Amino acid sequence: MRKVKVEDAVGQTLCHDMTGISEGKKGVMFRRGHIISEADIPRLLNIGKNHIFVWEPDADEVHEDDAAIAVAQAACGFGVTYDPEPSEGKVFMYAEHRGLFNINRTALRKINSVGDYTIACLPSLTDVPQGSKLGGIRIVPLVTKRDNMVAAVKIAEKGTPVFSVMPYKKLKCGIIITGSEVFYGRIRDKFEPIMRKKLGTFDADVLGTVKCPDDLDAIGGAIEAFRGQGAELILLTGGMSVDPDDLTPVAIRTTGAKVVTQGVPMQPGNMLMIAYLGETALLGVPGASMHSQVTSLDVFLPRIFAGVEITADDIPGLGEGGFCMACGECKFPLCYFGR
Repeated sequence: MRKVKVEDAVGQTLCHDMTGISEGKKGVMFRRGHIISEADIPRLLNIGKNHIFVWEPDADEVHEDDAAIAVAQAACGFGVTYDPEPSEGKVFMYAEHRGLFNINRTALRKINSVGDYTIACLPSLTDVPQGSKLGGIRIVPLVTKRDNMVAAVKIAEKGTPVFSVMPYKKLKCGIIITGSEVFYGRIRDKFEPIMRKKLGTFDADVLGTVKCPDDLDAIGGAIEAFRGQGAELILLTGGMSVDPDDLTPVAIRTTGAKVVTQGVPMQPGNMLMIAYLGETALLGVPGASMHSQVTSLDVFLPRIFAGVEITADDIPGLGEGGFCMACGECKFPLCYFGR
């Protein structure tokens, strides 16, 4: 790419789209690849262009559009599509279906370390609707050295997929309401409608709801009964605090389930418990779910429905971004909570 005076550019190839205002409207006046003619000189001067950039055939450079498209082709995996025609050098990525946006963070960091390349996107593990914009790929200058493009594409291919959208699965789900006060009708249960509403945002097959007293055998029996029906996710509400009569965590452990965590560094929803009994995910739901619109439960449900196994390593880092501001108008998941 070479900068030349407009008067000296006749016969040269324009290396980028050039916009201008005509009849009060801004738009593209000259397209990339246009061959400059004598008639173009006054039009260029009228839009304030005394100099323009033209191609140097032997400079071994790649145009911004081509550089962005090349990485998009290599980086976009299942469930992610991109613009076939860049806009001002940017290639936007979109979700082909609803699901969980997933990023190979190591590959993303490496690509953003390559000269001229910049990729900005949503946080990984964000619940995204179909057609939503996920991010954009572009280089900073109008052109980049071919070696930069080759290096960025190589990183993307090695880390494939850098970007993907994992579709949500249809899961058989059971709801267990614990607490003698509810079981014996002393108070009205408030958990069930809330749990059904949360499960209803996914393709959940709710097998039913069972109420149990504060009794280990009763709670354990309810868990096994749902597993016998093929439950892949069981939500257990109530009895998640540290009171002596709160037996839900003990009941989960008594089944022999592999406990990932009892408690998460997130508020609201500190007392969330996550465990796996074979292929069945068991979630001990904290009381905060009754009075807070969004809790730690809402962060983990999309991951479970996307088939992402939660591990102990996933938990400590949630402290940063784990404090909900309880905004007057909740915009979750389009906020930092759980990121």
